[in-house]
Amino acid sequence: MKITLERASLLKSLAHVQSVVERRNTIPILSNLLLEADNGNLSITATDLDIEVVETLSADISESGSTTVPAHVIYDIVRKLPDGSQIELHYGGDSERLEMSAGRSQFSLACLPREDFPVMAASDMSTSFSISAKGLKELIDKTRFAISTEETRYYLNGIYLHTVDSEKGKRLRAVATDGHRLALYETSAPSGIEGMPGVIVPRKTVGEMYKLVDDVDSKIKISVSETKIRFSLDGVVLTSKLIDGTFPDYQRVIPSGNNRIMSVDAKKLIAATDRVSTVSSEKSRAVKMSLEENRITLAVSSPESGSATEEVEVEYTQEPMEIGFNARYLLEIANQIDGKNARFEMQEAGSPTIIREQADEASLYVLMPMRV
Repeated sequence: MKITLERASLLKSLAHVQSVVERRNTIPILSNLLLEADNGNLSITATDLDIEVVETLSADISESGSTTVPAHVIYDIVRKLPDGSQIELHYGGDSERLEMSAGRSQFSLACLPREDFPVMAASDMSTSFSISAKGLKELIDKTRFAISTEETRYYLNGIYLHTVDSEKGKRLRAVATDGHRLALYETSAPSGIEGMPGVIVPRKTVGEMYKLVDDVDSKIKISVSETKIRFSLDGVVLTSKLIDGTFPDYQRVIPSGNNRIMSVDAKKLIAATDRVSTVSSEKSRAVKMSLEENRITLAVSSPESGSATEEVEVEYTQEPMEIGFNARYLLEIANQIDGKNARFEMQEAGSPTIIREQADEASLYVLMPMRV
């Protein structure tokens, strides 16, 4: 294998794929990337046995071939090379090493046999559809913060992607919950999505996909089977196993009949909550909301640090009430509100609260209260 390519294009591709590779591996080959050069293209593959990402880029290929190289080592080398460098990669002959040169820099990297590199088994994808990068980013962005990190409840360790029928027609909906809060976001169902099974996309896959769509404007093709999901975009194909479990009936935790309605400027609420929670070293400490006509008082009390209160103007005309929330959870939900006002729908101090964006019905959040 002998190829020449620009540093910028190689660095961009390595940045996309190397983050799939875990820093610590009991199986040595999983620390490596598979490089395959043929027909004017270099294909770079990374896998952790649950996710496989393949990126293809143009390169000047003198000799076709393939090998595997340590992922983080080659990424760090390319990252530290000067801008505008031309990189030459050579593998073959008697040496079992990848020779890499750029200007006056020379590197020789240990390789492992290409035959040892695991390839994710192909499977028939029963459903395929396309969605805009912006649409997919919003589905992820509005829900991923609520994914559970509790490994024992593995079926909550991802985003539940499924279709629902509503008054607006068929919708594509993403839901995540950790039992303390729930995030739901939906968009118009793309054509071709009919018959898609409900699937749970793992947390790591969600994170990797979010990085990939960050600087993409094109359409993204999504293919789904009962066990795998595949995202295809701009020369990158990410294939992932799905979480083998049943997502709970989340509709049961979305309360109905919450008739105490409060509207508040989201940015003012975020700033005030952030300020009063400063007195507590624990971001999880409850912030107490005391509601009165057209105002709330936020209060945090910490035996070690002291206490803080702040008043915020709101639209609220029902009877006074007090309710407590985890300050961090409240801030994370409020930060999802892109418009001016957040709408709180409450019932009583011990009941779940619905939080929405006043002018947008695409998203809905449920927050469990805390005792204060």
